[in-house]
Amino acid sequence: MKMRPSDLLRKLVAGAAALAMLLEASPVPARADDEPVFIRDAEIEGLMRIYTRDVFKAAGLAPGAVHVYLINSSSINAFVAEGQRIFIHTGLLQQAKSPNEVIGVLAHETGHIAGGHLARMNNELGKASNMAIVGALLGAAAIVGAAMSGSSSAGQTGQALIMGSQSMAQRSMLAYARAQEASADQAAASYLQKTAQSGRGMLDLFQTLANQSIASTRYVSPYALTHPMPLERIRNLEQIVRKSPYFDKPDPPALVMRHELMQAKLFGFLNSAQVVYQKYPPSDRTLPARYARAIAAFRIGDLPNAIPEIDSLIAEVPKNPYFWELKGQALLEGGRPAEAIAPLRHAVQLLPNNGLINLMLAQSLVGTERPEDARAALAVLKVVQRAEPSMSRVHLLRAQAQARLGNIALAELSTAEAAALKGDKKLATEKAQRALKSFAEGSPEWLKANDILNYSKKDR
Repeated sequence: MKMRPSDLLRKLVAGAAALAMLLEASPVPARADDEPVFIRDAEIEGLMRIYTRDVFKAAGLAPGAVHVYLINSSSINAFVAEGQRIFIHTGLLQQAKSPNEVIGVLAHETGHIAGGHLARMNNELGKASNMAIVGALLGAAAIVGAAMSGSSSAGQTGQALIMGSQSMAQRSMLAYARAQEASADQAAASYLQKTAQSGRGMLDLFQTLANQSIASTRYVSPYALTHPMPLERIRNLEQIVRKSPYFDKPDPPALVMRHELMQAKLFGFLNSAQVVYQKYPPSDRTLPARYARAIAAFRIGDLPNAIPEIDSLIAEVPKNPYFWELKGQALLEGGRPAEAIAPLRHAVQLLPNNGLINLMLAQSLVGTERPEDARAALAVLKVVQRAEPSMSRVHLLRAQAQARLGNIALAELSTAEAAALKGDKKLATEKAQRALKSFAEGSPEWLKANDILNYSKKDR
């Protein structure tokens, strides 16, 4: 089928733009609706802070400025995104044999952040896009000229120019990506040495990944990969980390236990009870095994078995706030919110400023439907909001507590705030309008409701 030169020009430029968008594609795993599945958990997030605290300092980054997010995916993967954010898959956490393996990966991703790789990648992307677009324009111009002069060879030259420029742009980007990965490896090794930690875990995990990818990369050109060739990468990394005096340094036993408890927790929540009991049979009386079984039991509503198992954990390690949190969660989700309050308050005493545990305490207090507990919930929610300022759930619970106390206008306002955070402008407008009528003009509540209305009018 023949195509007019002008139509071909438009298609070629569109193709060059498509290449640029392809190079910008995000590595976030997707569900059917293209949304990653994020996990929030106080214990695991706290462990990630321990894993990263010293590494961030060694990299010159403020620990509070970098955030680690958990994605529910079975693959072994981690990556960085703009805004100093590290995303780590639960598959990596579950399959890592030691804390040091996870710390090594986090150190590698920290190398990307400290090296400004994302910002530089955007610059390289712009260069690659320009290269592809210019090549497409020059090639199209050659084809147009060939069509006007009747020269078939000139037309073939134009097509070759287009294909060549796109290939060069892609290879340029891939070469830059490989250089960044090698740089992040070296940076990670230096952070681990500065913090007196071993690089063995990073080496072992990357060796595992290399073994998995050898078959798929055997016949692939090294110039078509975003990462260095697996065996080459392992050789280079091994030369670096083995020079460290800390290469054979083991992880502290207490950190190993926290790592194993994290893995047991993930396994208990992400698998069926049958699978959990196969991996952690009743004959296994270790802390991680009992933790996983307790989680599996309460998830299927078997509180008569779950609560004694949790109590045995608390008796053995009474200062572990997450065991108290689990007991509160089991009782709350088992329909016993009043009984959940005491263990959750104990967890909060051990971790006073943790937003997620305080949120669960507030939910239990609201769930009793007692006015005195609703008032207590409002005080707890102030702590949660300081820790989790953008969480819509805080405002929904506040709305329920205010409704329990008969403060309907404040409940409407809190519902409007929750809707605004979720992006539901229709509900936010409806609730804010209702609330606005009950407050004196110029009061803090009136101003807040008015702000929500102004926000909701944007882009409608």
